[in-house]
Amino acid sequence: MTAPTSANASHDEWLDAIAADEGYYLECSNGHGSLPPRRACPVCGARDIEQQPLPATGTIVTYTTVHVPTPEFDGETPYVTAIAEFGPVRLTGLLRGTDPDAVARGQAVLPTVDAGDDGRRRLRFEVVAE
Repeated sequence: MTAPTSANASHDEWLDAIAADEGYYLECSNGHGSLPPRRACPVCGARDIEQQPLPATGTIVTYTTVHVPTPEFDGETPYVTAIAEFGPVRLTGLLRGTDPDAVARGQAVLPTVDAGDDGRRRLRFEVVAE
């Protein structure tokens, strides 16, 4: 599968690219990163946006452990929601199957995609084994 070349790719197309290990982000000529859909850079307004490969791993910059879930995550607690930096972009994803007490800022993660019990696909992170 080839990642969409359009800055107007849908969230589902972007998840398809992540699932196929072809994750990407968008970068303007000034080096600002963002995620699709995008017609202009959200930082400087530049319209010359190009698709760049997403780094294979990211680093957790912050996280929270959820103990009281929304109905769609009922029965899955506790789980961790993390924000990880992948080069010039930050992604928010779930860390499932990971001991919440073992999560730390600075930890390396891989982006993946999985489907919840409701069938909706979500961005998920897997901790990189040290």
